[in-house]
Amino acid sequence: MSETATVERAPRPEKVAVVEEIVGKLSGAQAVFVSEYRGLTVCQLASIRNALRPSDAEHVVYKNTLAKLAVNQVGLEGLDELLVGPSALTFVKGDVAGAAKALRDSARTLPALVLKGGVLGGSPLSAADVTALAELPSREELLARFAGALQAPLVKTAGLLQALPRNFAYGLQALIDKQAA
Repeated sequence: MSETATVERAPRPEKVAVVEEIVGKLSGAQAVFVSEYRGLTVCQLASIRNALRPSDAEHVVYKNTLAKLAVNQVGLEGLDELLVGPSALTFVKGDVAGAAKALRDSARTLPALVLKGGVLGGSPLSAADVTALAELPSREELLARFAGALQAPLVKTAGLLQALPRNFAYGLQALIDKQAA
């Protein structure tokens, strides 16, 4: 063996386990956001995690090399380029717009938190795309609007159906009053 030849070592079992954990989270997530957390304290990271909890999202810090291995195994394009510097991954299983909104709001209050981008359903997102996603109404609000849109024609129809016998009764009463006079 020459001095310039490198010896390939098998990865340590704990690193393999971390990569498998990331692969599992990437596979089960609807969206993944990448943010830079340089300069944030443990308390500030905990506040970000607490803000994401209602959206069924998880904010986790992994080593970039292990995260890149997992991203390449899953085949998510565009995500590995974002993993530069101190990066945290946010795995979203629930409300994607709600998680993006929580990250955006946290970034407003904590300037050290920088949104880099992410992936939604296999499509890469820029930081501007994540911000635009945060502007969308929440899932509950969209469902309420949809229910209101479905309800409006039914309410109008019910009003028309009630007006028909009522107007007939008024007309009939007017005819009776006219003949009585």
